[in-house]
Amino acid sequence: MGQNRADVLSHLPPLARFGELVATDLRDVTSDPAALDSTGFWAMVADFEGRLVCARFGDVRHEPVPAPRPGAWRGPAAGDWTSSLDRAAYTAGVRRIREHIAAGEVYQANLCRVLSAPLPESEGLHADVDALTALLARGNPAPYAGTVRLPAHGVEVATASPELFLRRGGRIVESGPIKGTGRTAADLLEKDRAENVMIVDLVRNDLGRVCAAGSVTVPALCAVEQHPGLVHLVSTVRGELAEGAGWPELLAATFPPGSVTGAPKFSALRIIESLETTLRGPYCGGVGWVDADRGTGELAVGIRTFWIERTTTGPVLRFGTGAGITWGSAPEREWDETELKASRLLAVACATGVSAEPVLPE
Repeated sequence: MGQNRADVLSHLPPLARFGELVATDLRDVTSDPAALDSTGFWAMVADFEGRLVCARFGDVRHEPVPAPRPGAWRGPAAGDWTSSLDRAAYTAGVRRIREHIAAGEVYQANLCRVLSAPLPESEGLHADVDALTALLARGNPAPYAGTVRLPAHGVEVATASPELFLRRGGRIVESGPIKGTGRTAADLLEKDRAENVMIVDLVRNDLGRVCAAGSVTVPALCAVEQHPGLVHLVSTVRGELAEGAGWPELLAATFPPGSVTGAPKFSALRIIESLETTLRGPYCGGVGWVDADRGTGELAVGIRTFWIERTTTGPVLRFGTGAGITWGSAPEREWDETELKASRLLAVACATGVSAEPVLPE
């Protein structure tokens, strides 16, 4: 049976949470990125396909992420997840991308799949993405964790993203592309480093379109970062915005993030569209906040991200996972990488109470 949408909305007021920064008292919602250069505190969610939702909040404060409450989140059953691409389809996609690389059409393309599972609901308890946030903060802490809950606008997103898309402080802008994943640093291959360098070059070019000439630098290249259950290679790209450039120009120059598209970006997007069978939505998009009054902001790449879609038959939880494909990619290894990235997060989301501890992938 479908649920009463008005009842859901009354139980889930608008909210945004980024680490210990929490925003309530919704004042305005717009799809115009120019609002991010106006006044006030904004939460932003951009779908990979380009849909943008910017929400201005009147009450912004610091408080710890609430501890998980027993019974506040009822996750899906572990066996209920389905994938937009199964193992055979995904590995076939990897082989097809290698053919595109051999033909000189692309150097790298990110191939993703979306996992979906129905969420159980009972009388008086509605699926609340902020209750999932509490579990993620405990079971999979992340440097760019964020939650945006705007049920009336179709946005219910919780991210445990490890990746910085854009950070802005005045005229200085920075990106932190991730490419290269392993269980430990010893698992990282030369292919991973080459993949990272390719994407750094793409991000440099993207920022170069909107930054002052000669200002784009790479302060860190292929640094190894530890995250729950895995390691990543992370680089830093920094520049100074050109005179007259603001958030609209910055987003137009850099979106969607290069680390989740490929290089060249235009060719990679065309290949992605031909191989992926469902929209990515907020997965691989951007999630974060902008303080227009202070000229600061921080947007994460929407990876390690859950979102709720409310259908006529009830709420569905979705989660995306993917891998960057290069000529050196082995199809089965890339499938395994998508499994590694998803395993810990799915364990958290399937928990039914605070006693459930996520397990590391074997």
